[in-house]
Amino acid sequence: MIDAALLAEAEALLALYRARGLRIVTAESCTGGLIAATLTAIAGSSDVVERGFVTYSNEAKTELLGVPAGLIAAAGAVSAEVARAMVEGALGRSPAEVALGVTGIAGPGGATAGKPVGLVFLAAQRRGGAPAVERHVFPGDRAAVRAASVAAAFRLARDAAQS
Repeated sequence: MIDAALLAEAEALLALYRARGLRIVTAESCTGGLIAATLTAIAGSSDVVERGFVTYSNEAKTELLGVPAGLIAAAGAVSAEVARAMVEGALGRSPAEVALGVTGIAGPGGATAGKPVGLVFLAAQRRGGAPAVERHVFPGDRAAVRAASVAAAFRLARDAAQS
């Protein structure tokens, strides 16, 4: 079940995108499609949500979004560089005007010495513009990290629509 507050944020974001004539594409890893699912839980979202990529594995990031395998090997799948490459790839494979990307460690496993559970990199890019990338370490369990990632992605999407 999707939190009511997130659904309200999704509805407001969809209204903003409609008013500006924008469409969105998502490229998701640790959220597993939750950004797209939250947006598409709102009736009529198909005029804004163009498509979504769930690229949970490194291979999917490379095959579906064109993220270079060498970049993943050098920076790690959970990195600002990969988040940036994800949105660039999503825009390159979609006619949408704005892309959102997320990669992170939702937990409870997967952490390393330099990359704790809750570490998430989010990116947003408007076609023709530079990507905005944010680093967060969200507290809580897997569900809390994923929900916080969706909320942060919606904020980035609002910023991208207004740029």
